[in-house]
Amino acid sequence: MLLALLLALLPLGWTVEVKRPRGVSLANHHFYDETKPFTCLDGSATVPFDQVNDDYCDCKDGSDEPGTAACPNGSFHCTNAGYRPLYILSSRVNDGVCDCCDGTDEYNSGIVCDNMCKEKGRKERESLQEMAEVTREGFRLKKILIEDWKKTREEKQQKVLELQSGKKSLEEQVEALRALKEEAEKPEQEAKQRHQKLWEEQQAASRAQREQALAAEAFQELDDDADGTVTLAELQTHPELDGDGDGVLSEEEAQALLGGDAHTDAASFHDRVWAAIRDKYRSEALPTESPEPSIPDLTTAPPLPTEEEEEVEEEEEEEEEEDDSEVQEEHPKEAPPPLAPPPPASTPEDKMPPYDEQTQALIDAAQEARSKFEEAERSLKDLEESLRDLEQEISFDFGPQGEFAYLYSQCYELTTNEYVYRLCPFKLVSQKPKLGGSPTSLGTWGSWAGPEHDRFSAMKYEQGTGCWQGPNRSTTVRLLCGKETAVTSTTEPSRCEYLMELTTPAACSEPPPDGPLDGNHDEL
Repeated sequence: MLLALLLALLPLGWTVEVKRPRGVSLANHHFYDETKPFTCLDGSATVPFDQVNDDYCDCKDGSDEPGTAACPNGSFHCTNAGYRPLYILSSRVNDGVCDCCDGTDEYNSGIVCDNMCKEKGRKERESLQEMAEVTREGFRLKKILIEDWKKTREEKQQKVLELQSGKKSLEEQVEALRALKEEAEKPEQEAKQRHQKLWEEQQAASRAQREQALAAEAFQELDDDADGTVTLAELQTHPELDGDGDGVLSEEEAQALLGGDAHTDAASFHDRVWAAIRDKYRSEALPTESPEPSIPDLTTAPPLPTEEEEEVEEEEEEEEEEDDSEVQEEHPKEAPPPLAPPPPASTPEDKMPPYDEQTQALIDAAQEARSKFEEAERSLKDLEESLRDLEQEISFDFGPQGEFAYLYSQCYELTTNEYVYRLCPFKLVSQKPKLGGSPTSLGTWGSWAGPEHDRFSAMKYEQGTGCWQGPNRSTTVRLLCGKETAVTSTTEPSRCEYLMELTTPAACSEPPPDGPLDGNHDEL
């Protein structure tokens, strides 16, 4: 510990002088013995020592000119006492630019370089000290994360056992309720079918009755002389019954409608004629201007006339009454028999009536059985989903000791000038315009993607939204040591391939024991 402390203090004031040619590192000084000829480090030649740093390149590897710019492939060693040593290209020696912080590369250029090594060393030691503090605190938090996952994993494993046991019990309950449901649905279905059949029979009877009434009304209207029969001539007064499209119902067409007879009575009219003329027949009781030339639908009420039609109808009725009164005075005749009452319009009876008490009781019982079954089935599905999620989480690879497990249910965001980037570890990465718009997938969880010796240092997210005429977007997430968990940067190094950095205590390694911050100070 005392030696380490002394070494740590050396950069602050002490230096060790070791005699060697300019531009030679302490590690290589033993190759440069001024009492012996110099042998090129690549063994290509041996020259007198006074030819070292004589500004003429004798060695192929440039090792005889470590302190000049004579050799294009040579290198100059910056001592940089108080900071870190550095190699620079020989071409930079005496080029008028201070490349070494101690200025030793510009010894013969006329440029005065301030020695910045102590200041740079101080800043670097502070930075290293800060990094060491982050590493120590991060690793301390990492150990807590590992212990938390061990405890959480045991709790989740216990929960899995409980859910597996509960699943078996719930499966049995679901099957029992299924049987009760099916048992209750059978009499319910039978009762509903009986009710449906009875209602359909009533509807059929009602339709038949209405059809009979329509046929009777039509027969009465067609029977102009009210003798109880409809003749060919009477039928021919309705040209809308024309069959060949010439606008006239011929005698042959009328006879065909009457089934070859010359006349028909009411019973035969309903059984044989009405079905043939029903869709074409226009009732005399309706206005001639009616846009509906056919008999109204049996299940709906006839359309009401508009205000204009009512006015026209009233004017025509007044004119007809005046004409009739004049004719009656000259030629009085017997009044025609009254028309049959019109068939009833569509009524609520077209809607199936409520179930009787017994049927409704069966329906209620079946519905209760269904509700219990469906509730139990939903509970089973929820349990199975929870079980799958737990088993997946427990089996997930969260790092060597599960240190990354705490990221599983978290999401982190980074806002830039244009976008809001969102990372949900082990799930997805997305990008959303800052000023609004739909998010774009930058990839879903693929695998750990660090190098073989450090596999858990990076994550790969793949198969994101496709780029225009390009590949699907993907993202690599680098995991860096930090005391806090945060997305610190997002870039797009190549088209549609993103690089994101996430600081997390889980990425911190165990810090080395206390000692010198930099073991490379061979120039002290």
